[in-house]
Amino acid sequence: MKLDDCIFFQLAKANQLGNRFLSHKVSELSITPVQAMVLGALHEEDRITSSELGRKTELDSATLTGIIDRLEAAQLIERRGNPADRRSIQVHLTERGRAMGTEAVRLIAEANVEFLETLTESENRELRELVAKLRASAAKS
Repeated sequence: MKLDDCIFFQLAKANQLGNRFLSHKVSELSITPVQAMVLGALHEEDRITSSELGRKTELDSATLTGIIDRLEAAQLIERRGNPADRRSIQVHLTERGRAMGTEAVRLIAEANVEFLETLTESENRELRELVAKLRASAAKS
C-alpha cells in the first residue's frame, strides 16, 4: 500500500501539521498546544478536580499530571484540596492563569478558523462529523 492511500499516514500527517499550526499560534504565550487546551478547559470551568479535567481534555492521568506540574510551576494554576472529597485535589486558575486562559481560548478559536479556512462551511461541518464518527468507532474497539 502506498503511504498516500493509508488513512493512518494521512491522519498522522494532518495531526502533525495541525499541531505545528496551533503551536505557532500559541507560541506567543510560551506554552504548548496541550497546555493551552488545558488552560482553555479551566477557563470554561475553573476549580474542578484533576480527574474531571482529565475527562474534559481526554488526557490520561500521567500526561495530565505533567501538564499540571508545568502550569503550576509557571504560576498559572494552583492545586488545592477538594472540600467535597479530601482524597482529591481541585485545579484552580491563578489570576495570571485566568488572563492566559482567556488569551488561549481566543488563539485556539482563531487557529480553528484559519486552519480550516480553505474548506467551505459544509466541508468543515462534514469533516468534524467524519472525525467524530471515526473517534467514536475507534473508541468502541
